[in-house]
Amino acid sequence: MSEQDVDLRRRRFLTGAATVVGGAGVVAAMVPFISSFQPSAKAQAAGAPVEVDIGKLAPGQMITVEWRGKPVYILRRTEANLASLKALEGNLRDPASEVPQQPDYARNEYRSLKPEIFVAIGICTHLGCAPTYRPEIAPADLGAEWKGGFFCPCHGSRFDLAGRVYKGVPAPTNLEVPPYAFLGDTTLVIGSDGEGKA
Repeated sequence: MSEQDVDLRRRRFLTGAATVVGGAGVVAAMVPFISSFQPSAKAQAAGAPVEVDIGKLAPGQMITVEWRGKPVYILRRTEANLASLKALEGNLRDPASEVPQQPDYARNEYRSLKPEIFVAIGICTHLGCAPTYRPEIAPADLGAEWKGGFFCPCHGSRFDLAGRVYKGVPAPTNLEVPPYAFLGDTTLVIGSDGEGKA
């Protein structure tokens, strides 16, 4: 074997070894870069469904939970609240919820799965303020027609107890209803409708 053959074999070996080591280095350098495209654990948790115990929620009471960084209102409506919804339809911009802001299973006069439990994202559809829950009937600042609902203090938008927007206010559409499901009589999951849809 000549010296030239030995040098050629050595060169091929060194070239192959350098290629393997360089390739491994490129892969090692790309792993953190590719991993940066994955959402953080905090971001994944923020989008995860939220379970809520509503067993102690009294009629007329509302609680607020957070889902995907947004407030979600959960209201247990009274029989009187439910009866007042029909009477308000003439005052509302979209009483039949024609604009698709809720899952199909909540496209009804109550905008909910169960009439007594109302779930909505607590963000005004005008400019994103948080409407306040105003359950009192005919308060001086809202007038004799007020049957309870949600009032946005930023620009005066009004929503009934089904989150339907009144006519003549800045908000263009009803409050949004997120996907949700009941896991039992006292447990609600927000962010999943039980069929894997979010």
